[in-house]
Amino acid sequence: MIDPLDSLRAPVMPIEPDPRFATQLRARLEHAVLQPEGVAMTTTVDAPAHTIGCYIAVDDARRALEFYVEAFDARRRGEPYIMADGRIGHAELAVGDSVLMLADEFPEIDMLSPRTRGGPSQSLYLRVPDVDATVQRAVDAGARLERAVADYDYGRNGIVVDPSGHRWMVASSLPPPPSRRHGEVGYLTYAVPDAERAKAFYDAVLGWRFTPGRVENGWQIDGTAPMSGMWGGATEPRIQPLFHVDDLDAALAAVRAHGGRAGEPEQQPYGLSAECTDDQGARFWLLQS
Repeated sequence: MIDPLDSLRAPVMPIEPDPRFATQLRARLEHAVLQPEGVAMTTTVDAPAHTIGCYIAVDDARRALEFYVEAFDARRRGEPYIMADGRIGHAELAVGDSVLMLADEFPEIDMLSPRTRGGPSQSLYLRVPDVDATVQRAVDAGARLERAVADYDYGRNGIVVDPSGHRWMVASSLPPPPSRRHGEVGYLTYAVPDAERAKAFYDAVLGWRFTPGRVENGWQIDGTAPMSGMWGGATEPRIQPLFHVDDLDAALAAVRAHGGRAGEPEQQPYGLSAECTDDQGARFWLLQS
């Protein structure tokens, strides 16, 4: 029996595939065929989406993918999207619990890498368990060391610039604060008449670096132990320590009982403190945190 609908069917006519699709498919097939034996053809890594993510332009996306995998233990998320001209239009990497997206340069839409623009306009912040090992891997993989790994009040970190020109601050989390012992020195304040003159002196002699503090003419001294600061405007220079105490009221009572003077407690962001003077006139603070 003849199917009456046969006359309505159009013949199958081959057509040329879309060039962009053909290029992308060819690249994926080549990648799969050339994989070592036993390696899965497709690997997708799940990573949660965050409110803000990074999408960067690089001047050699294939090299950048290899660098981030080697230096930062990144994992590929799917296959890169290959444009008709061979550029990578989109690629994703899972770095820890975050996603890093990247693409080759597209000058036609002003998407250029830092190397092309003349330098980075931002820093990428990478938190890792071992800063020293990560920075060394990055340098071995071709990054430039901009700042050696060191300890700071806000944690241990170092800075590298990757082969694409992006600046990475590699950091570790601060360890839990140690328990403060009664009588332990917690802070030193260098009170001086002229802060700018003192900063210049200690920079030249000790290499101290300063960042603005919370009070007028006050400066935090970076990287000292115990933590220290400088304050300008004193009538005469002095070093004024801060001591931790378990019970501020009891400590203030002891100061008064032994011939010293104790001020009234004041609540600070870091605890309850009071300024005191000993029985010979030396000034200090007490802090219950």
